[in-house]
Amino acid sequence: MSPESTSHPFPAPAPPSSAPTPVPVDGGTLHVRRQGRHGPALVLVHYWGGSARTWDALVRHLPPDRATVRYDQRGWGRSRALPGPHHLEQLTEDLLAVTRGLRLDHFVLVGHSMGGKVCQLAAARRPEGLAGLVLVAPAPPRPAPTATPDHGRGLARAYDTAESAGHALDHVLTAAPLPPAVRAAAVRDSLAADTPAREEWPLHGLAADITAACAGIRVPTLVLTGRHDRVEPADLLRTHLLPHLPHARLTTVPDAGHLLPLEAPAVLAAAVESFTAGLPAPSPAGPRNRIGGPPPLLPIVGA
Repeated sequence: MSPESTSHPFPAPAPPSSAPTPVPVDGGTLHVRRQGRHGPALVLVHYWGGSARTWDALVRHLPPDRATVRYDQRGWGRSRALPGPHHLEQLTEDLLAVTRGLRLDHFVLVGHSMGGKVCQLAAARRPEGLAGLVLVAPAPPRPAPTATPDHGRGLARAYDTAESAGHALDHVLTAAPLPPAVRAAAVRDSLAADTPAREEWPLHGLAADITAACAGIRVPTLVLTGRHDRVEPADLLRTHLLPHLPHARLTTVPDAGHLLPLEAPAVLAAAVESFTAGLPAPSPAGPRNRIGGPPPLLPIVGA
């Protein structure tokens, strides 16, 4: 891909996706939106309070034929009726079920915030076909000092009402006001969860230490954070994420907060395209990233 094509957004609308593809998972089915044919496929995993449509603006700024995969995580949106548990291990199993169910043989995991922590755990399992990892304002593997039980209990109330969700969007998650239609959709997504899913992340997942598991990550990793991110600021990622991901590099996006897919989709799309253009093509024998065989399953501390 030429430098020009990676330095400018692609304003043309994304091609319409086909009917969602059902993927069996524990307890039911995930309805996966899949479009495009040019790989590596981007498997997009949303934040706590998001949905598959969190990524709509990003997809619109990608090349029209870029392969993308997105879905509502267990307990959220269209997947709200899926039974628990909703912990990180189950969300990771769901993600790996999607990559296997779609028979993806060359893909990049792209996770935002909570979705970033899920993608770290999935990448640590070294699934066949994984070419790279993009972490967007990710929750770090080593929990922040602020991830205390009291903080978690307060955070668990953030999406109780449309007013509280709007306050979080306006005063915590973003650096500048979102367009009204985008903000309204984000509020609806924040409310579209069952109670166990809404509470699991702030009460347990946020404070889970996954540093031991992350030692198994062997693929190139791009980390992006907003310069004005109040949730996962760059200084926190430098101390609590980068030491545990030796193949990672950090890029700061100016004039953005925590919700990069909504605040800076064109910048994010260009960064992802540039990153994927530098990944090695799959070998004729098939993609390989299992160095020394699959890693042992390690416990998640504090989960």
